Amino acid sequence: MSKSAAAIERARAEGRTALIGYLPAGFPDVQTTIDAAVALAENGVDLIEIGIPYSDPVMDGAVIQQATVEALQNGFTVRQIFDVVEGITRRTDAAVLVMTYWNPVMRMGVREFAGRLAAAGGAGLITPDLVPDEAAEWMAVSEEFGLDRVFLVAPSSSPERMQSTVDSTRGFVYAVSIMGITGARSSVSSAAREVVAAAHQAGAERACVGLGVSTAEHVREIGAYADGVIVGTALVAALRDGGVPAVAALAKDLSTGTGKG
Repeated sequence: MSKSAAAIERARAEGRTALIGYLPAGFPDVQTTIDAAVALAENGVDLIEIGIPYSDPVMDGAVIQQATVEALQNGFTVRQIFDVVEGITRRTDAAVLVMTYWNPVMRMGVREFAGRLAAAGGAGLITPDLVPDEAAEWMAVSEEFGLDRVFLVAPSSSPERMQSTVDSTRGFVYAVSIMGITGARSSVSSAAREVVAAAHQAGAERACVGLGVSTAEHVREIGAYADGVIVGTALVAALRDGGVPAVAALAKDLSTGTGKG
């Protein structure tokens, strides 16, 4: 079983929803990213997403954009992502996925990127701007290195797109709960339930919901129908405002919504 799937199934076996936390690499610096990610794992987070800072983040809201801009201004490079992943996987058993737009992977070379990610202990990639019918090289290379392929589905996904995405995914399907950019919100879109139901109907064994999740109550609400809940902006804001201790505290609070505590 893939690393991501195994993490979600472990949570399911314990009677709870898997909790997935996102942090941008290199914000505010590489070592702090590693320390914050380890703090997530130590406070109830099952899977960790590490985002590669990108100069044109079309899907990211203001908080994450600001963090990635700062990381880039501080000199973060794509090659450092492997240092971040290895730094986390050396200190925790949590599955570590890299979220990235596809251009940085192509620029390095898909096979080189995949090989280095696998060597660092990474679980796979979340690729928000790559669709399965344009992912032939990634499909082949990810099979070779045993890496997860996490594709996104949204309220706008046609039945055909949903089916092809579910069939091509390895690990879990990333269900976008709203149309638009990332950002913490006071409530979670009702469309999330419909997207997850469509993914399950198409055969997805694991569908996790992201975009807009910021509280333990959101986690509890989504956990009633999804296999995992993804939190990003709220954690990045905590890191910005209170450092690693704030990230740890928020993760611990969010975990109370999973059914664990």
